[in-house]
Amino acid sequence: MEVQIFGTKSCNESKKALRFFKERRIKTHFVDLKDRPASPGELKRFADRFGAEALLDRNGKQFRERGLHVAHVPEARILPLLADDPLLLTTPLVRSGNHLTIGWDEAKWKTWITP
Repeated sequence: MEVQIFGTKSCNESKKALRFFKERRIKTHFVDLKDRPASPGELKRFADRFGAEALLDRNGKQFRERGLHVAHVPEARILPLLADDPLLLTTPLVRSGNHLTIGWDEAKWKTWITP
């Protein structure tokens, strides 16, 4: 089993996700969104499963700094906005094969690793 985690080095939830899988000796591939944004196809995969709204971190610092907290962001505009500025994403985005999660979801991850 291998897990891909999209997040930032400064995100506590991403750090916790990395630690969760490391403690269970599961190989992880970490993608730091500050260095390399998630591809539009990768974002679409998560949006198809959870909806684009779930990907947008409306409580995050970047959301407020860009002034988006006072603007209406329509669903159709979210994916292009996230592709342009990956720091607006709710992190971590975790993927293992067809399994996907957004944010901290220890209970779901445990179901992935139990036989």
